[in-house]
Amino acid sequence: MSEELDFILSGPGLIGKKHAALIDAHPDARLSAVVAPDRPQNRGFSDTHGVPLFQDLDSALDAVDCGAAIVSSPNEFHYDQAMCCVERNIPVLIEKPLTDQLRTAAALADAAEARSVPVLVGHHRTYSPLLEIAQNFLKSEAFGNPVAVQGSALFYKPEDYFLAGPWRTRAGGGPILINMIHEIGILRFLFGEIESVTARVSSAARGFEVEDTAAVTFAFSNGAVGTFLISDASASSKSWEMTAGENPAYPFFPEENCYHFAGMMGSLDFPSMRFRTYSGRSERTWWAAFEEGRLAIEREDPLETQLTHFIDVIRGATPPRVSARDGYQNMVVLEAIVEAGRSGHEVRTDEIGT
Repeated sequence: MSEELDFILSGPGLIGKKHAALIDAHPDARLSAVVAPDRPQNRGFSDTHGVPLFQDLDSALDAVDCGAAIVSSPNEFHYDQAMCCVERNIPVLIEKPLTDQLRTAAALADAAEARSVPVLVGHHRTYSPLLEIAQNFLKSEAFGNPVAVQGSALFYKPEDYFLAGPWRTRAGGGPILINMIHEIGILRFLFGEIESVTARVSSAARGFEVEDTAAVTFAFSNGAVGTFLISDASASSKSWEMTAGENPAYPFFPEENCYHFAGMMGSLDFPSMRFRTYSGRSERTWWAAFEEGRLAIEREDPLETQLTHFIDVIRGATPPRVSARDGYQNMVVLEAIVEAGRSGHEVRTDEIGT
C-alpha cells in the first residue's frame, strides 16, 4: 500500500474546492494545509477539512512537511507561489494559465527545468480518456499523415455572466483569452506544434469593447493546417462543454462534434469518435466507399485522472503530461492569436516573446 502524500492547497475557490474533494477521496493523497486570505469562508473551509489556514505559501511550507502543492489561486499569484515551490524542490500543479505574463511563464519553465522540479499545468481536458482514444487513432495507419483540422467552441454566455463580471466586456475578457487556451492545449496535444496563426475578430453580436466571436487559422509544423471558430454569443451545441459529456451542468449532445480531424488515409469526428478510413481498400479516391465505424468511448473525471497522474509524476513514475514548458507554449500560441486579431496579419509563434 502506497504512503499518502501530503498536499498544500493554495486558493480554495471553485476549482480549489474540487481539488480538495479529490484529494480527500484519493487513497494516496491527504490535504495538510490551505493557503488563502484570512476570511470567514476560508477559515470555515480549512476547519471543515481539519487543516491549518495560512496567509501565504512560504509560511505554509515552513510549517508543514508536504510532498506537493496545488496552486489554484488567482492568476496574478501563480508565478510567485509556483517559484516558491520550485526553489524548495516541491512538485507543484498550477491551474492554467501557467502565469499571467509570458515573461514570468518563461522564467518559471526555465527554473523548473534547471532544478528538475516537476511542474504540472492544469490543462485538465488533456487527461480525458477521449483524448487518448483520439490520439491513438490519429497516430495509426488508418488515419495516415495529418492534413487538416476543423474545430469550434460555439456557445452562448448569459447576460448575468457579464453583469457579475463587467471586466468581461472589456479588453482581456473575451472568449479568446478566457476560453481559447483550452483549445490550444488540445490542438497541440493531438495535432502537433503550431507555427503560425491568423485571426479575424468581431464584436458585432454583443457590441462590447472586446470580441465575442473569432475565426482563427493555424499552420502546424507537420504541414497540416486548421481552422477554429470561437464565440460566446452563438446559439450552438458545437463546443467541448456540450459534446464531451464531462460536466453535467451543460446540456449533452453525444452525437455532435467540436473537432473534425482529416488525414491522408482517414478522418475522425471528435468526440463522437466516428471514423472513416481507406485502410484496407484497394485505392484512395473520392469515388471509393470508406470503411466506417466508431471507436469505443470511455469517460472519466479528467480532474481525478489528473491528480492520479500528478501523484505518479511526484513519485518519478512518469513525466508531466502538461509540463511548465507546455503551459508556456500554449500561452505563446494564445498571444499570437491576440496579436493576429489586432494586426490582421499572420503571426509566427517563434516571433512571440522574442
